[in-house]
Amino acid sequence: MLRLTRAIEFSASLTYRRPELSEDENRRLFGRKAHQHGHNYRLEVTLRGEPDSTTGMVIDLKELQEILEREIMTRFDHRDLNADTPYFEKLPPTPEHFVQVIRRLLVAALPGGMLDRIRLCQEEDLWVDWIEPLEDVAT
Repeated sequence: MLRLTRAIEFSASLTYRRPELSEDENRRLFGRKAHQHGHNYRLEVTLRGEPDSTTGMVIDLKELQEILEREIMTRFDHRDLNADTPYFEKLPPTPEHFVQVIRRLLVAALPGGMLDRIRLCQEEDLWVDWIEPLEDVAT
C-alpha cells in the first residue's frame, strides 16, 4: 500500500460566529475571530492504494487535480465562507469544522476507500488533521 499526497493552496475570508448568539456573546466567545478576517489555507490530501499495474499510479494525478479544483477551489477560493457557502450557516468555520466539510466533499468525489488523510493548515503554526480509519478486514 502506498500513500500519495497532493497539496493545494487557497484563500478565504470568514467570521467565527454562532447565529443564535448576540454580537457581544460572539465577541466574548471568539474574540478577534468574531470579526471578518481571512486566511491563506494549505490543504494536503493523502490517498492510499496500490499502484495500478499498467500506469504505476495510485490515481491519475490529472483526475485528482480536477477533483480538488471542482470540490475545493471552486467552492472556497476567494470566497467568504459564511456568506458565499452553505456550510457555515449554523457553525463557525473553525479549522475543525472546515476539515469535516472538506472530508465529506472528498469522500463523495473520490473513488471509494482511497482517502487516507486530510491536513488543513490555517496558519503556518496551526493545522488540523483528519485521518480516515482503515477498513476492518475480516480474517
